[in-house]
Amino acid sequence: MRSKVALYSAMLIFTVYCATSRVIAADSNYARNLAAGCANCHGTDGRSVGVVPPLAGLDKNYIILQMQDFKHGRRPSSIMQQIAQGYSDQQIELMAQYFAVRK
Repeated sequence: MRSKVALYSAMLIFTVYCATSRVIAADSNYARNLAAGCANCHGTDGRSVGVVPPLAGLDKNYIILQMQDFKHGRRPSSIMQQIAQGYSDQQIELMAQYFAVRK
């Protein structure tokens, strides 16, 4: 019985993953839509004018590293640790690419 439950769970997870991947690939605005959540603090398209660091034009790998550090508690922050935990690694990579090409 446990093996059937495990098999069905694995099949469900795989199905959800495949469906999500197709949606992401099909939506050309997905990265932009994810990045829009950053605008409240980091400015539209990552162009901050306040004390919060801008994201526009930063190296993609630098952004990914910082987000992973926030996500896994290696970089302390009052807000970003909670925010980063809400994104998958794939979503973080998409947002990093989006901001990296902004100037």
